[in-house]
Amino acid sequence: MASSVSPPKHDLGSLRIHEGQRKGGKAGKVFGIIGALLGVVVIVTGAVFAFHSQKPVVEVAVAQKAAAGRPALLNASGYVTPRRRATIAAKITGRVTKVNFDEGMHVQEGFVLATLDDSDARRALDSAKADRDSAQAAIADFEVQLKNAEIELHRAKQLLAAGVQSQETLDNATMAADSLHAKIALAKEQVAASQARVGEAQQNVDNTVIRAPFDGIVVSKDAQVGEMVSPISAGGGFTRTGIATIVDMNSNEIEVDVNEAYIARVVPGQNVTAVLDAYPEWQIPSRVRTVIPTADRQKATVKVRISFLKLDPRILPDMGIKVTFFGAAPEQKNGATEPAALIPQDAVREDQGKKIVFLVKDNRLERRAVILGGTRGSDAEVLAGIDAGDTVVVKGPATLRDGQAVEIKK
Repeated sequence: MASSVSPPKHDLGSLRIHEGQRKGGKAGKVFGIIGALLGVVVIVTGAVFAFHSQKPVVEVAVAQKAAAGRPALLNASGYVTPRRRATIAAKITGRVTKVNFDEGMHVQEGFVLATLDDSDARRALDSAKADRDSAQAAIADFEVQLKNAEIELHRAKQLLAAGVQSQETLDNATMAADSLHAKIALAKEQVAASQARVGEAQQNVDNTVIRAPFDGIVVSKDAQVGEMVSPISAGGGFTRTGIATIVDMNSNEIEVDVNEAYIARVVPGQNVTAVLDAYPEWQIPSRVRTVIPTADRQKATVKVRISFLKLDPRILPDMGIKVTFFGAAPEQKNGATEPAALIPQDAVREDQGKKIVFLVKDNRLERRAVILGGTRGSDAEVLAGIDAGDTVVVKGPATLRDGQAVEIKK
């Protein structure tokens, strides 16, 4: 027997709001307001707790050991340059016939470096000497004639006094003697002129010998036998203008360019430590010799020359070098001979008239009072209170306190 199943009926009555529930809501409203206030209090309390529990982020630095002695004010780089460097050239144009040197050779003042072809100069010298000798021979002839003329003049005077000869004869004898005196004087002047030409010709011969002007070392050999040399390149591109370059190693010094913004830190006589690029472990004591009183407008620098306190054969011209300029010795304060450490000036704070710093140990702050000395650039000298190697707070909130946990900024 089949049974029929009727579909389920929806109970809409269960969704009806009774009248008592709809109108009796005063107590419900009160409870709703109280619940909302409690929710706000919970949110605010949680936010405050979360804010207080957040660690402040700080930047730290490590206290450095203070270097003993004078503080470094400025660093610069430059080159070793000799004050006495000469490229030796010939005074005349000529062909090289002999070279007596090589690179690296030590030469004394006056040493013959090279010689030029002197054949033309010697011929000119011989001609000048011949003219001089001819003029001197003429003087000898005139002196013989003058001796005879003076005898004739003396005889004419005697005969005139005796009434034997006329006045005309005496006048002619006098004129002949005076003429010879004049010829002898002219001949002597001609001899002097010839001697001057001899000296000029001799100078041209001497110019064919090139000598070292001072003691030094030959660093460049610029001409070979057979080449033409000239001080003005008269022969064109195939003519050399120099024979050799000589350097006086005893005049080596340092030349550096200092930024004009820091030139006020450099004074003559200032102590400097120099380090050659070739010998980075070798510190060479030096001293500022002079500050060139002009600036390079393109590079905005001023040239400074520095003298080595002691020269060494390892110091060669044109070597690269770095220098450190030092200031005056730091003042001693509070009985401390040397500062214990150097810290950035930003790490120092003031609390109730005292200088303090915050140390970071195990991510917690430790308040520490310090005694300060002078300053070295952007660093402050700490005479007492901390040691080199301590970690100090450089930047952080103004509300930092002792014992507070912090987070270090990476």
